[in-house]
Amino acid sequence: MLTVAEALAVLLAAGRSLADGAAVELVPTLEANGRVLAASQVSQLNVPPADNTQMDGYAVRAADCSSGAARLPVSQRIPAGHVGAPLAAGTAARIFTGAMIPAGADAVVMQEMCEAEGDAVVIRHAPKSGEWVRRAGEDIQSGSVILAAGTRLRPQDLGLAASVGLEKLPLLPKLRVAMFFTGDELAMPGQVLKPGAIYNSNRFVLRGLLENLGCEITDYGIVPDNREATRDALRRAAQEHDLILTSGGVSVGEEDHVKPAVEAEGRLNMWQIAMKPGKPLAFGEVRRAAGGHAFFIGLPGNPVSSFVTFLIFVRPFILRQQGVAADALAPQALAMRADFDWPKADRRQEFLRVKINAGGGLDLFPHQGSGVLTSAVWGDGLVDNPAGQTIARGDTLRFLPFSALLQ
Repeated sequence: MLTVAEALAVLLAAGRSLADGAAVELVPTLEANGRVLAASQVSQLNVPPADNTQMDGYAVRAADCSSGAARLPVSQRIPAGHVGAPLAAGTAARIFTGAMIPAGADAVVMQEMCEAEGDAVVIRHAPKSGEWVRRAGEDIQSGSVILAAGTRLRPQDLGLAASVGLEKLPLLPKLRVAMFFTGDELAMPGQVLKPGAIYNSNRFVLRGLLENLGCEITDYGIVPDNREATRDALRRAAQEHDLILTSGGVSVGEEDHVKPAVEAEGRLNMWQIAMKPGKPLAFGEVRRAAGGHAFFIGLPGNPVSSFVTFLIFVRPFILRQQGVAADALAPQALAMRADFDWPKADRRQEFLRVKINAGGGLDLFPHQGSGVLTSAVWGDGLVDNPAGQTIARGDTLRFLPFSALLQ
C-alpha cells in the first residue's frame, strides 16, 4: 500500500494546471470571488494616494501647539473627499477622518483634546510632527505587486484589488467536474426506501465540497450498477470535463464495475492507501473521442471514507488543476493537546474526527467507523495520526481544522 504522502505526490505530479496554456478570462472584480488569478497584479497608484488624517480633529503645524494650550483661529473645514487650502501659520483646520492633510500642516490633534471657542479652537495637547497622519503609500506603493498569480481570491483580495482601481481581473477558467454515483442500493431523499437500500448522502457531501472549491459541476446522479451503464457515463462525462469524480464501486468485487469500465475507456491506477478511513482510491484517465483525456478519481462508498479522502487527496488535486500556487495546497495544521487516550495503534495513518473543547484541547468522537457521518458533523476537524502511533492524554497532536479543509 502507498502511504498518504506517496499517493498525494503521485496525484499532484500528474495533475496539470489549467494555467498551462489556458485561455484567460477577464472578469469584473465584483464577480471574481473564489476564482484563481491568472497573472500577478501591480498597483499603478499609492494607497492612500495622499497624506490624510486617521482621526476627526484639527490639522495644525506642530510648532504652533508646543505650549500644550494654544488658541488658534480655525481657518477652514476639510471633510473627506475635499481638498483644503494651504494652512497658514498660526491657524488650525477642522478636519475629518480620511480627509487630505492641507499643505503646511504636519500633525492632527484628535478632537477629544480640543475645545472649540467660537471661530477658534484651544489645542490642549503638544503634538509631534506626523501625529495621526496616514502617509501616502503607507498601505500600497505604486509599482508593487498586490496579488500574485495563482492566488485563490477571497473577499479581502477583491477589496485590495478595488482599492487600486482594478475594475476587472484576469482569471483562469473554472475547473469542469462531472460526478456520478454507482450502487443499486442508492436512493434519493423523497423516494421510498426499499429493503436493503440507503439514501445517497455522498452526492450531497461531494457536490457541496466541489461548490466550495468553485468548480463548474455536472451531476449525472446515480448510474445503474452495471458495466455498460458505467462506461456510457464515463464517455459522456469525459467529453466536456476536466475531472470525473465518482463514489463507490472502486473495490475489486464482482459488483464493482468502475475499475473495469475505466480501464476499458482509458487507464487506471488502482491504489490501496495506508490510511484509515479510506483505503481504496482510484486514479486514472478517461479518453475523449476528439483526443485528449479527462482525469478520473474514484472515491470509496462509505460516507466518512469518501469525505476524508476528498479532503486529503481530491481537494489539493483540484486546487493544483485550478492553478493555485503550490505553497497554498496544503491546509494549515495546528498543534493541539489531546484530551483523550487512543491506546491501540493502527498500521495505517489515521484521520480521527475530533472537537475542540472549552479547555482548548481536543475531544474524540466515540465512534470512528467509516460509516458514521455524524462524526464529521459533530467534529471541528481531523487529527492526523501517524501509522503505528498511540495517543495519550496530554500529547500534542497535528490537528487539521475543517475550516481550512473545506475552503
